[in-house]
Amino acid sequence: MSADRPTLPPVRLHSEAELARDALSAPLMARAAKLARWAERGVPVGVGGEILAEPLAAATEHLGLAGDEDGPAYAAEAWQLAVDTGLVEIAETEESEDGADLPDDAAAGIATPGEELGLLTSGSPQDILDIWLGGMETVLADAAAPDLADLADQLTEGGELDLDALDWNPEEEAELLDGILGNLYLLTALNERPDQEVPLPALAASMLVPDDMDEPTDEVLEEVSEAMMRLDDQFRVLEPIGLVAYQPVDEALIEELDEDGETALSQKPGGTSAEPLTEEDVSRYGLVRLTPLGVYAVRARMLDAGVHAPAVGDLTDKGSDVLLDALPDYPEALAQAESELWLAARTPLDAARDLLTAARGDDDRAPRRRLAAQQTLSLVSPDAEAALREVLDDRQLGGLARVWLAERALPGIPEPSQEMVFWLTVDTLAAQLDSADDASTELRDLVQGLTAQHSGFFDTAWRVDHPATADVLEAMGRLHPDKKAAKEARKAAFKARSRQSG
Repeated sequence: MSADRPTLPPVRLHSEAELARDALSAPLMARAAKLARWAERGVPVGVGGEILAEPLAAATEHLGLAGDEDGPAYAAEAWQLAVDTGLVEIAETEESEDGADLPDDAAAGIATPGEELGLLTSGSPQDILDIWLGGMETVLADAAAPDLADLADQLTEGGELDLDALDWNPEEEAELLDGILGNLYLLTALNERPDQEVPLPALAASMLVPDDMDEPTDEVLEEVSEAMMRLDDQFRVLEPIGLVAYQPVDEALIEELDEDGETALSQKPGGTSAEPLTEEDVSRYGLVRLTPLGVYAVRARMLDAGVHAPAVGDLTDKGSDVLLDALPDYPEALAQAESELWLAARTPLDAARDLLTAARGDDDRAPRRRLAAQQTLSLVSPDAEAALREVLDDRQLGGLARVWLAERALPGIPEPSQEMVFWLTVDTLAAQLDSADDASTELRDLVQGLTAQHSGFFDTAWRVDHPATADVLEAMGRLHPDKKAAKEARKAAFKARSRQSG
């Protein structure tokens, strides 16, 4: 596999305009922007830009959160985001500039609207997304931070901060959260329903349960349970910035488990208990999914880290060779979407000629390229007819050209030679074998159907002048359910390999 091949399946992104609207409407971002505009007359802040007690009360009132028990915390969080993203800028007071010791409630600076605030209304969608991404990184760091209550307990006891006592490793915590978001991204990319929610225990288990472990041990379940509860805290932090849509762990369930002294997974959700769990049971353990904005954000972070994370539309301006090399690794629906965008940027005739040229070759991946070309050409209008007729005599392309013309009931299609029919059969099987495993029912049915349609199939097939002939016949010997036919396939494979080596 070449180094530039995709390492992740592609995702379908919303437009930048849609994503920018989502960013502006994310609760935490919306509150931060509202407070930044409110700061027009100047807001006194502490040394780190934190809002002081008196203006915090006014900020909470301004956000309409005065009646909420957590209102001041929400307001402080939104204010900090405004500081971190440049929605407000801070000018130091004269006392602060002189280096004088200030009382705890004294202002070290005055905050006013920053330049970035104007971009939220007059900037481009990408400007808005850049600001949001900066804020999202701050929130991610907060989500990976240790429990503040535990920190406060250590500091009030007068001791030094002991991260080991907190059972918190910054690098491990950030790595775990990155891994969880990466798994969510992968599930979103592979799922035909991108809005499908993932149960929190399954997500935690995906990071902690070894692939070769059929049944998790009690020790592993306890680790998963602890990770699940940590994720519950983290997703509660991440949801207001718009990264995830999250249904938290049922508070009543947490209380029940605390009273019983059990871990969250001692009941083994996910079907390991005697009675299968209902959807309602599973939902009590938390459900999460990446939002469209979250998919965009996680992909942006992967790209920054040097990961190849393709998106539908990336190949629109690329050559047909790049398109056909990539499409076999795409899920079917996304491959079609990518092909449609690529074709829309070209005339049918030019597109067909480019695809046919790129489909040629005798290398290992050539059969898959030709299959991708055939699938892409199926989306091309009859205006491309001339390009297909130009390759009717081509050994590698003549078969698929006839299929294309026949599907459109176009006249004057010459009968293919037996050699061309068998070459196309071997080529198609080679492409299918390269993209499926031997357990595929569809592949087994295809093998059985081919031999049923052609009497004496193997007597002719071993003579086909195709680089993959021997490999295809060996695979047919493994896959064919009829023992006699399977034996014939293996004999034919031996003849083909002897012919190629001779």
